[in-house]
Formats: sequence, structure tokens, C-alpha cells
Amino acid sequence: MSINALVVDDDDMILKTFVELLQVYNINVVGTAKNGYEAVEQFKKLSPDVTFLDIMMPEFDGHYALREIRMIHESAHVVMVTGGADEEIDKLSKFNPSYVIHKPFQICTLLHVLKNELKLEIDSNL
Repeated sequence: MSINALVVDDDDMILKTFVELLQVYNINVVGTAKNGYEAVEQFKKLSPDVTFLDIMMPEFDGHYALREIRMIHESAHVVMVTGGADEEIDKLSKFNPSYVIHKPFQICTLLHVLKNELKLEIDSNL
């Protein structure tokens, strides 16, 4: 069974690279968004298995999106992706992110989170 993912980042190059990386591992990227508001709308529409959500974005940021997603689906898999400081991560704790990945990250970190932390099945033949 394929994993359906939503990827959210305001940086076009990071967004494109992240999508391509997930597709290499047969993860179906069902949607993308560039800010927290778009992320919440896409989440409602698509109900992804996992959402990768940047924290620092213009307009509505990752804090907003995580809070809203938690109100829609309390146990949704939401992986926060950040290049920011620990203070930003501390602010997230009350909204219970599934996991936090620091930019830049290695593919092995991403795979570990999907397989071991979130218990999602990915194509291990690659």
C-alpha cells in the first residue's frame, strides 16, 4: 500500500526536491502547499497519511497549520521540518507534532522517521 503525503514549504526548490525524494521511495505526493493556510485546506481535502510541514513560512506559518490540523484530526502524522532554532520547536510541543526533522537532513533520517517512528510501510527494495 502506497503512502500518501502532503508536502508544505514556501521555498520552491526545497518543495520540488522534497517531492522528488519522496517519489524515489514510491511515496505518493498527493498535494503541496506554500503556507499554513494552504496546508490546512489541502489536508482537509486530501486526508494524507503523513504531512511534512515547514515551520517558518510567510502569512500562515507551520505553527498555525499544525494547530489547525490537530483540531481536524488529533492523531494525524505531521512531521515538522525546520532549519530554525530550538525555541521554534519548543513552541510546537503543545500541539504535539509527530516528529521534528532539522534541515538539512539526510535521507536516512527521513526513512527512519517514516518506518520506525510513524510505523509506515515504505518500499524497502530501493
